[in-house]
Amino acid sequence: MSPKKQVTATEATNSVEESQEQSYEQALERLEEILAKLETGDLALEKSLKLFEEGVGLSRFCLQKLDAAEGRLEILLGFDGDQPRLDAFTTNNEVE
Repeated sequence: MSPKKQVTATEATNSVEESQEQSYEQALERLEEILAKLETGDLALEKSLKLFEEGVGLSRFCLQKLDAAEGRLEILLGFDGDQPRLDAFTTNNEVE
């Protein structure tokens, strides 16, 4: 039996930092790749765990990006009291 390679806190942090350098779309695409591999059930336990850990990090990264985008939209749309003011978007071709 070969010795297990344990992931150190530094390696986990480096993985998260690397994911933060990519775009939301790239992270989501990689997350979908990981999901497809895990769903096959053909991977060894250690490989599955490593991919799962990467997936959790990517999932958190995507959630942070979505939260930030939501915050930007709330700022752009403004607030009506303590509720976000949600105005319909119109194009130049639409008549009011």
